[in-house]
Amino acid sequence: MKFIYLFSFILLIHSGMAQTKPIGIFQFNKDIGNPKIAGSAQYDNASQVYTLKGAGYNIWFERDELNYLFNKISGDFILTANFEFVGEGTDLHRKIGWMIRASEDENAPHITATLHGDGLTVLQWRELKGAFMRDPEDEIFSPKSNYQIIQLERKDREITMRAAHIGEPLQVIGSHVLASLPGEVLAGLFICSHNETVLEEARVWNVRIDQPVADNYNTDQGWLGCRLETMNVFDGKRRVIYEKPGRFEAPNWMPDGKKLLFNMDGFLYKIPVEGGEIEKLNTGFADRNNNDHGISFDGKLLAISHHRQGMPGGGSTVYVLPLEGGIPQMVAEHTPSYWHGWNPNNKEVAYVAQRDGKDIYNIYKNSIKGGAEVALTDNKKGEHVDGCEYSPDGKWIYYNGSQSGTMQIWRMKLDGSAKEQVTFDEYNDWFPHISPDGKWIAFISFPSDIPVNSHPSYKRVMLRLMPASGGAPKVIAYLYGGQGTINVPSWSPDSKSISFVSNSGVK
Repeated sequence: MKFIYLFSFILLIHSGMAQTKPIGIFQFNKDIGNPKIAGSAQYDNASQVYTLKGAGYNIWFERDELNYLFNKISGDFILTANFEFVGEGTDLHRKIGWMIRASEDENAPHITATLHGDGLTVLQWRELKGAFMRDPEDEIFSPKSNYQIIQLERKDREITMRAAHIGEPLQVIGSHVLASLPGEVLAGLFICSHNETVLEEARVWNVRIDQPVADNYNTDQGWLGCRLETMNVFDGKRRVIYEKPGRFEAPNWMPDGKKLLFNMDGFLYKIPVEGGEIEKLNTGFADRNNNDHGISFDGKLLAISHHRQGMPGGGSTVYVLPLEGGIPQMVAEHTPSYWHGWNPNNKEVAYVAQRDGKDIYNIYKNSIKGGAEVALTDNKKGEHVDGCEYSPDGKWIYYNGSQSGTMQIWRMKLDGSAKEQVTFDEYNDWFPHISPDGKWIAFISFPSDIPVNSHPSYKRVMLRLMPASGGAPKVIAYLYGGQGTINVPSWSPDSKSISFVSNSGVK
């Protein structure tokens, strides 16, 4: 008998340990409500894809049965991921999605952003412990749309669900104030088969948990953590290759396709595209580099923007140095100047700058050997330009400008003539980056409620892609970021992928 008790105790300990073994970014995996068939969760480190398996009669009435992969989180947060069922399934009401739960109890209050097997996409909740679930048709009913991207955000006590089809902006599906949720909640991925005798399976990827700051947050309080990501722009699959509980920004893809270059703490660093050890690049005296840097078309030179102390406007100055490292050579004496584009001839650069003490930015070009700069725009007070980048064929300079009243993507000839607007929408679009093959433009879109001439940190933003020949942009990534996310050219040499920085919320 003592042996049986001891054996049971060992099994209990083992079971508890198994629940707390990390699976990807999640700390806990557990069956809620004791379903007849045990569920599970797995994480593939190479693809960064989660595979969930779960059974359970339902997530309904006064109690639930499901498999749950979750963390304990306090405060506000944003949960975003791509979801898909594996196989045809048995029941049309099988469920996957995001869940915020008060506890592990089977009858706990919770709120779920749910994708059903038949495509029904809805926000549903249990208001109090042991209460019946609210029928989605009582509050918010979303048609059977087969949304693949699902987002669930907690802000104070209000929970908002958003969803999107591939390539489209997120749409609000519903929101609800759930006062019964505690300050610390369980939050994560779930699966339920809606059939006690069936085990269903789902795949989840691009999984991100972001903890946003308050709208009035001042970076003097500290920077949020960052993730360095790569993404195939055609299938939308993202990989995190480097993380830090602090600030870094603006990756360039190195010409050999094997490493990325990014700025951090005033210096530039290289890292393998698969992740690994970072390596500081020798930039000589330039130890106050910002997020405006990039590589010449021939892969031999690097342009940087280094802050000279005691100079007007913060002293940002454009320099050029060998890509392998060396002593920077100044391009333009006047400050502030922020590099943004190389001419394909590898002899000229374009940058944005303020001149003559005016609080107006314009685009200039200059020889990398210095000399008289040439102004390409002539903005009036209240207008703004940024992100000037040459097309690979050397015919156009693309940039973002607010001359239309919102920040949109524009282009002009290399002499500043023939200015024409490229994007036309309600978002504020910044930093156009042309793929090396000249076929695509990637850029970042800020919400319409952001000040037109501002590109702040720590916002829900989108990365979008459009044909360089013209056409409607499509969304390729939803993220929490902004300033420093994709300020500079970041395409891979094969024109298939981009790199960027998102914010994790960890200080």
